[in-house]
Amino acid sequence: MYCNQCEQTTKGVACTTSGVCGKKPEVAALQDVLLYAVKGLSIYAKQARQQGIISQKVNHFSLEALFSTLTNVNFDPERFFAMVNECVSLREKLKAELTAAGHAPTSNDPACAFIPAGSVTELAKQGENIGFVIAQKGDLDIRSLQELLVYGLKGVAAYAYHACILGQEDDKIYEFTHAALSQIGNPKLALNDWLALVLQCGEINLRAMELLDAGNTGSFGHPVPTEAPLGHKAGKCILVSGHDLKDLKDLLEATQDSGIHIYTHGEMLPAHGYPELNKYPHLYGNYGGAWQNQKKEFAIFPGTILMTTNCIQEPQETYRDNIFTTGPVGWPGIRYVANGEFAAVIAKAQELPGFSSDVEQGSVMVGFARNTVMSVADQIHKISKIIAP
Repeated sequence: MYCNQCEQTTKGVACTTSGVCGKKPEVAALQDVLLYAVKGLSIYAKQARQQGIISQKVNHFSLEALFSTLTNVNFDPERFFAMVNECVSLREKLKAELTAAGHAPTSNDPACAFIPAGSVTELAKQGENIGFVIAQKGDLDIRSLQELLVYGLKGVAAYAYHACILGQEDDKIYEFTHAALSQIGNPKLALNDWLALVLQCGEINLRAMELLDAGNTGSFGHPVPTEAPLGHKAGKCILVSGHDLKDLKDLLEATQDSGIHIYTHGEMLPAHGYPELNKYPHLYGNYGGAWQNQKKEFAIFPGTILMTTNCIQEPQETYRDNIFTTGPVGWPGIRYVANGEFAAVIAKAQELPGFSSDVEQGSVMVGFARNTVMSVADQIHKISKIIAP
């Protein structure tokens, strides 16, 4: 394997035997083959769009597939096996639609003719032979820009996936994603062509962030300064990690009057600033620190743990029975629940001891989003003029 897409890589270069995050070579190879298959799908999605054929199923699948290859999201070989096969099935359906419409699809790219092997092991071998989607030879600057573009598209997919869950979409995102992926490896593009695509990717990413902001604030209100306790209360408990605010909202609704306290972890901390989430009294506080500390922190958490969208590391034996994944998150052997279907998570929390006593450990302020800042912009400006006239 060769994985260099996060800042945690071995010696700051790349993970070549096993990922620091727990990624195994088999999973790295399956992610490579999925990305390769999505490239083939994108080539025909681009051609279909030019003929007025747009598939929302293809659009949504493309986002989830790209997102699944990001760091700390999905490590489950069986899930990747299923996604690769679904990707090829969608590609063939698009080809059939184009042919039926009198526009026979054309492409010499081998990704468009890729046929997946019939088992996880054999598919991983195909992935090893395919390698990363960009060419490993040629001009270093061009290769670097292509790699930057691929990782940029993965970031776009992450934002757009979350926005889509909340009902916010823009076809421009899907159009660019398929157009950009279809160009990866194209030897006819010069340095400035790749630079233009990377810059355009940045513009599309801003659009995806706008959509996510609209989805979050439209669904949960604009964040306001809020104090999030860092201690805990006696009683049953569930810890929610990741980024999916809708999952948190669904869980809060499902646990009302259950006696279970809900805690955020890691990058879920900002959730306390959203009025429509903070209104639930059993959303008590934040537990633990950053996502990379989870192995120690999860081991002593006395309730269940729900991993949403990403941030999972290899679960330790001490809490394997207490952790669940949902959405695009996956780990082999760890129980998976569909979005919003949290009965098993709740039932397990009722079995576990929970916290035995109340503990005060201070608090942290959250909720200083743009509306809050802009509401005091005049005051900040006046102060700045006094400090630096």
